[in-house]
Amino acid sequence: MPARGAVTRSTLRQQIADALRDEVLAGRLQPGCEFTVKQIAEQYGVSATPVREALFDLSAQGLLESDQHRGFRVHQFTVADYRAMVEARTLVIDGVIRDVFRDQSPSPERQSKYREALVSVHRRAEEATRAARGGDLDILIGYDLRFWRELGALTGNAYISDFLHRLRVQAWMFAVPYLRGDVDARDWLWKGHADLVAAVADRDREALRVVIDEYYSHARSWADRLVARGPARPGPEPQPPAADELAGPTHPGAA
Repeated sequence: MPARGAVTRSTLRQQIADALRDEVLAGRLQPGCEFTVKQIAEQYGVSATPVREALFDLSAQGLLESDQHRGFRVHQFTVADYRAMVEARTLVIDGVIRDVFRDQSPSPERQSKYREALVSVHRRAEEATRAARGGDLDILIGYDLRFWRELGALTGNAYISDFLHRLRVQAWMFAVPYLRGDVDARDWLWKGHADLVAAVADRDREALRVVIDEYYSHARSWADRLVARGPARPGPEPQPPAADELAGPTHPGAA
């Protein structure tokens, strides 16, 4: 059994990583923003070790860049990166769709687990759709990430689920700075979560294909709009995080 201290440190490491990722997705840490382990450790009131581990975890996920001389920088994705994310997700989701319909005579046990999983996915879909219609970006991101992660988990393949989740986080990271400053942002928030779940639940191959095609067409159209309107990068010049901009655990035992 691992030592209690190791568990605490690992938990704190994850808490810090989650909090910083939330700051990036909320647009409070802009692309290009630079900071050091020492700065973040002081903001959270913790030692440097779990902070360093958390920052390297986020770097491995493609959210940060590390520089041994300057610390860490929030990665700045380009429109070309975003299009590549969309293409990658298209290819993987195509495989997920095939898997949904591969087993035409699933066992009663698999049917039961599948239905239970769909109940949770459906709840995420309803909340995400409601947030998108209301233009509530912060709530939408949280439910959207859970939605796609749980939808990917229907395949029973953790690698596929994790890959889709990572791409979705990166896509939101790219999109948020643009959406925050766009008066028409609500029009560009995808609202088809519930339709997608309904098609999966009904095992309606054609309806599923229509929803997925609409989703990716929507994403590509938004990317084309960004290129047409500019600028090359959104928002103001990035600044280091201020003391009151980072909300997180104030001591190792904080939840």
